[in-house]
Amino acid sequence: MSPLGKRITEAIAPSLAYWYIRLLQATVRRRYLNREALDRAASQSGAQIYVFWHSRLVFIRFAYFGGKGFVLQSQHRDSRMLGRVMSRFGLGQIWGSTTRGGMSAVREVLCKVKDGYSLAIAPDGPRGPQRRVQPGVITIARMTGVPIVPMTYSARPSRRLGSWDRMTLPFPFGRAVFIYGEPMTVDRHADAAEEERLRVALEDELNRLTDLVDTEMGIPLLEPAPPGDPPRAAREETP
Repeated sequence: MSPLGKRITEAIAPSLAYWYIRLLQATVRRRYLNREALDRAASQSGAQIYVFWHSRLVFIRFAYFGGKGFVLQSQHRDSRMLGRVMSRFGLGQIWGSTTRGGMSAVREVLCKVKDGYSLAIAPDGPRGPQRRVQPGVITIARMTGVPIVPMTYSARPSRRLGSWDRMTLPFPFGRAVFIYGEPMTVDRHADAAEEERLRVALEDELNRLTDLVDTEMGIPLLEPAPPGDPPRAAREETP
């Protein structure tokens, strides 16, 4: 895409996405499974870390109920456009990743959580590998002491896009089912081996929940990226 095309896309795409999500909000019938997990997480802490796959970003805002929240976003161009959409739904952003703006982002996360804000994060974003949890979310949970709540949804009718994450795009006037996993806490003194164990457990649970609701909605299941598959950025740089 030309530089002019990119600028035009950045200018109009967030507004189009916002109004499309509002249309979904008004027309899609929603059902919630194990919503009580949110109450169990709230009883442990005033804030939570909501975790979902990048492919379920489109409608995930309506899995979260009330309270103060923000999204941890990378400084990638696509994430900046997404941030403009989320801000219109009342969610703030913290910009940073493990490679760019990492430490300043962690400090801001700690301050926000201390003030009672919950965090939403797609642990396989912004560039994959898809449906593989990166370790940062476990580290954040250890440092903040707040529980992780895995969540996802499926919708019918919907379309699975050809993007790196195989984004699920719900259609208006359809049905959606949301599901929550049990809260997961990370001990402040957890060592590297324990963090890795919990990372794998979270990954397995998110994949299990996603497959469960996709099966219920009659959506073909999608295998996660192979273990050790490099992020999209690394693949693009390979000769």
